[in-house]
Amino acid sequence: MTTRNTLTCACGQFHVEVTGKPFITAECHCRSCREAARRLASVPIARAMTSASGGVPYVLYRKDMVGFPDGTDSLAEFRLSETSPTRRVLTTCCSTPVFTEFSGGHWVSLFASLWPEDKRPPMQIRTQTGDVDEGTTLDASLPAGAMTTAGFYAKLLAAWIAMGFKVPKIAVTRKFAA
Repeated sequence: MTTRNTLTCACGQFHVEVTGKPFITAECHCRSCREAARRLASVPIARAMTSASGGVPYVLYRKDMVGFPDGTDSLAEFRLSETSPTRRVLTTCCSTPVFTEFSGGHWVSLFASLWPEDKRPPMQIRTQTGDVDEGTTLDASLPAGAMTTAGFYAKLLAAWIAMGFKVPKIAVTRKFAA
């Protein structure tokens, strides 16, 4: 039996439904994720975007496994620049980070902070650790490195194949400034 979970923003006005299990969980340390988290921390966001190690924890689902029962009218996108291919999406009601999406991507990277801590899927890997600031040392609690990244991309490809190479769109028309 397939499970369906409903997640909410901090104030409870926005809902997102996920079906089944994520295809992977990952803590991203790329420059753009860390810069977006830094810039968004300058405004009052409802939930933290980063982990203790400075990475951004995500729970990745195929887009066809994610639904918005209330629609997407209460969402706004934040981009590092007007031409950035990546957007972070937050709620307009309470500024809860909801997901990160890559242009042309078939998956959605939901912010792990959407889940209550006791139900949050544990992180499986770290990605883009070569981008961490000089002098930063990450503990060995999560796998990282070239082979881990190769496995990550293999999971992305397998998810896309399972979707029949479709790339569903998520309409978000509002902008969020930070």
